Amino acid sequence: MPEAARKMSEAPSVTQRIDTLDWKGAAESLSERGYAVTSPILSAAECAALVAIYGDDSRFRSQIIMERYRFGIGDYKYFANPIPEIVAEFRTSAYPHLAEVANRWTEALGEKNPHFPREHADFLKLCHKAGQTKPTPLMLHYEAGGYNCLHQDLYGEISFPLQMVFLLGQQGREWEGGEFILVEQQPRAQSRPQVVLANCGQAIIFATRYRPVKGSRGYYRVNLRHGVSRVHRGTRYTLGIIFHDAK
Repeated sequence: MPEAARKMSEAPSVTQRIDTLDWKGAAESLSERGYAVTSPILSAAECAALVAIYGDDSRFRSQIIMERYRFGIGDYKYFANPIPEIVAEFRTSAYPHLAEVANRWTEALGEKNPHFPREHADFLKLCHKAGQTKPTPLMLHYEAGGYNCLHQDLYGEISFPLQMVFLLGQQGREWEGGEFILVEQQPRAQSRPQVVLANCGQAIIFATRYRPVKGSRGYYRVNLRHGVSRVHRGTRYTLGIIFHDAK
């Protein structure tokens, strides 16, 4: 067996890599800051393989040119079904860990919505019943001068409160600038921006729309939006994992 193939066969599966992350630490960081940065999950070769997919339009259901909608400067593409195996495995293996966090947040805020199911397939059934049948995992691409305005990824009545983005290159090597930005708006207070840094192959897990914060009268909701600062040099690619589907 060639050396490269042998090493790939010996590499832990995506599910094994996801399951061995520090989920306790991630849950604490998400609750305290609205985000968490994982240890490296993807190898450099896997990142490069995902970037190579971007040029194959047959793998995607749509492309969005950000300038057309005043979303920023750059473009992104939503995967078509069947989505790549590694991307699908990220959704199915990370979801149960994040569903535990999501359900704790739901309880803290006293929401009447039912708990999120344990398995991602069961959650997708709820999305599909609501008419949300289009896959939402996507890849984003920026050249020098590109950026992404602050936003929330909501695609219908049903949404999952957490999502992930993987850096498919290294800031300072493939690009300069292009930091991930998370802005938090607390009631009756100024917005608080946070710059979140990660390395190639790491994931940033973050709140899609809100996180619970404990006050003197119990928990209240703090809204968050995310974006990307201007890329000064090079080309930036990322993989986004959104757990709810779209209409």
